[in-house]
Amino acid sequence: MTKRYILLLSVFSWFFLATASAQEASVPSTTEIRPEKKKVKVFPNPATNVINVLGLANSRSAQIFISDLYGNRVQSHQWEIRNNALNIPIPTLTEGLYIISIVSKEQEVSAKFYKK
Repeated sequence: MTKRYILLLSVFSWFFLATASAQEASVPSTTEIRPEKKKVKVFPNPATNVINVLGLANSRSAQIFISDLYGNRVQSHQWEIRNNALNIPIPTLTEGLYIISIVSKEQEVSAKFYKK
């Protein structure tokens, strides 16, 4: 349903006539509930050659992405997660701050780490 309004504005002794319309909107009656983000532990931090990621859900196929702070992917892997953990070699990364993202059917997690 659209409602029309007529506005009479007075600015410095000048009068302006304006029209406006507004339409009613409906608000959804359901609420989306998002699952709590899973916390993972990345160590050692700072790291030199390998980072360990604990607290993951086991998965037959997980995509692992390592990105710099500009969002550029510098490494990507596809591995199976066993024993709720991953060991990821990083000897070719230059020193700096990175974000590791792990995506699988079971989870989507990310964490920061520093490469020494």
